[in-house]
Amino acid sequence: MSGLSREETGRRGERAVLEYLRREGFTILELNWRWGRYELDIIARKWDELHFVEVKTRRAGGLTLPETALTKHKFAALRRAASSYMAAHRIRLEPQFDLAAVDVFPDGSMQVRFMERAMECNW
Repeated sequence: MSGLSREETGRRGERAVLEYLRREGFTILELNWRWGRYELDIIARKWDELHFVEVKTRRAGGLTLPETALTKHKFAALRRAASSYMAAHRIRLEPQFDLAAVDVFPDGSMQVRFMERAMECNW
C-alpha cells in the first residue's frame, strides 16, 4: 500500500465508497462531476433524496482523520458545486451532504465510514 500515489489511494477509496453505496441501495448518478472549478466526488440518489457525497481517504493510523479535511471553506465550495449541478440538471430535490471517510490499512484493506447529513446546508 505504501507504494501507491496519493491519487491512486484516493481513487481506491472512491471505488470502495461506490461499492458501499451500491450495496446500500443508492443509484450512482455521477462520479467526479466537474463544472469549472467545482468538483463533487459522488452524486447519488436513494428514494427521493439527492446525496452529494464527499470522499476523504487517509492511511489508517495517520496523524489526521479523514473527517478533519472537511472544513467550513470546503463545505462552502461543495454547496456552490451542488447548486450548479442542480441548476444544470433542473433538479428540485432537497440535497443532502454526506461524508464517506475511508481508512486504508497497511495490508491494503479499507474501512468505509458513511456519515449521512454530515453537513447541514440551510439554504
